[in-house]
Amino acid sequence: MARAKAINVKIPTVRVIAGLEEALATLEADYATQNAKEAKHTLAYEAWKKEIGEWAIANFSKAENLRTNYRSWNNTLNVDFDIVTKEGTFPAEPEKDFETIHSSTYRESKKEISNAIRLLKMTDEETVSTSTYNAIAQYL
Repeated sequence: MARAKAINVKIPTVRVIAGLEEALATLEADYATQNAKEAKHTLAYEAWKKEIGEWAIANFSKAENLRTNYRSWNNTLNVDFDIVTKEGTFPAEPEKDFETIHSSTYRESKKEISNAIRLLKMTDEETVSTSTYNAIAQYL
C-alpha cells in the first residue's frame, strides 16, 4: 500500500472564515426548514401509500400466496398477499431530498463552527496552517 504524501498549503484566513460563515448559515437554514421539508415528505408518503393501496386492489387478480388472519377480539381481518410486478409498473416511493439533522448534531456542529470562526478572527496570521484546516475541513 502506497503512503500518501502530506499536502502543505497555505490558505488565506479570510477565505476560511468566509467559508465557515457560509457553512454556518447553510446549517442554520437547513435546520430551520427541516420541519417544513419533513411535513412535505410525509404528505407525499401518505399519498404514495394511498396510491399503493389503490394499485394493489386494481391488481388483486394477480395476487399469489394469499394469507389471512382474523382477529375476533376486535373483529378485524388482515389480508396479506404477493404480487409479482414488472419493473416500472409499481408506483415509485417518494425519496427525501434533504438530510435530517438531529438537534444534538445541529447544536454540536453550530458550536464547533462558531468557535472556529471566533478563534480565526482573533488570529493575526494571514494564512491557516494545514493542521488547522484539517480540523475544520469537514464543515467547508
